[in-house]
Amino acid sequence: MGAQELGETTTEQRGVVRSPWLWVFLVLVVAHLCALYWPRIGVEGPVTWTDKVVHVLLFALPAAAGLLASLRPAYLLVPLALHAPLSELVQHFLLPNRSGDPWDAVADLSGVVVGVTIAVVGGTRLRW
Repeated sequence: MGAQELGETTTEQRGVVRSPWLWVFLVLVVAHLCALYWPRIGVEGPVTWTDKVVHVLLFALPAAAGLLASLRPAYLLVPLALHAPLSELVQHFLLPNRSGDPWDAVADLSGVVVGVTIAVVGGTRLRW
């Protein structure tokens, strides 16, 4: 006898577990926020191109995982796109030992585009 026959609801019916990608997305969002808002990042010397790659990944991975978890693109991508310049302003004006960089915001927005591309290539259909 299954859960349905007993009148029980499964986790899928309650919407608790949508896919493993949802858990991946949540972990990536926590890592994303920690990396962007940690008071001091231990980068000594001039910041190289690797900083821009990190910024692209910080936005691409949550965007791709969120879309692969079937989150609605409008509710995922609009906040991510708005968060890109906002995070740089917060870093520049509110976090000690951090500075905002407009090129980081460009890398962040590029990351959103890369994340969408990864999800679409991975078979996700975008339903706005």
